[in-house]
Amino acid sequence: MRAAKPYALRPITALVACALALAGCGQPSHQPLDASYRKAVADTLRALMVNAYDLSKPGDAVARLMSLYPDSGRVISASGGQVSTTRDSLAMGIRTFWTFVGRNMQDPKWEWGPMLVDVLAPDAAAVTATYRVPHRTPRGDPHVIAGAWTAVFQRRGGRWMIIQEHLSDLPEAMAMPGMAGMTMPADSVKH
Repeated sequence: MRAAKPYALRPITALVACALALAGCGQPSHQPLDASYRKAVADTLRALMVNAYDLSKPGDAVARLMSLYPDSGRVISASGGQVSTTRDSLAMGIRTFWTFVGRNMQDPKWEWGPMLVDVLAPDAAAVTATYRVPHRTPRGDPHVIAGAWTAVFQRRGGRWMIIQEHLSDLPEAMAMPGMAGMTMPADSVKH
């Protein structure tokens, strides 16, 4: 019996390799996440957000707010018509806000509207919420900052963190109590 020529086996070897590659690239297993897992993730993310934005806590507010984000790498944040893509630029924006606005708020109370959580995968979720921060200005006048926020969380190394977000400020005239559309429902979370 004659031995097969090496170049004659190449098409068969290529065909087998392609079949194996295609089998490995098949549909990923999309096992549905059970309701208890989804609830646990939602509860965890809500607690992280409420804790970070609890303005009654003493200490470094900027560090507490930044605890929601990764320690390094890309973080995309869209707010006020601007987009930042690094932790450093995000931290600078939060620090600037806190220096010029946050520190000047007297008796601020962060009030969350409903937090709508979609668990996208075992290690990914999106949260959309409204918020209001009623306070008094340094002159004692009532003032409210309000808006909506969508954040995409990813779990890395066992820790949930925001990797992408978009904040949409509500115009000041609409943020004041009794103005169009921003009254918080009874199930809102207040801190």
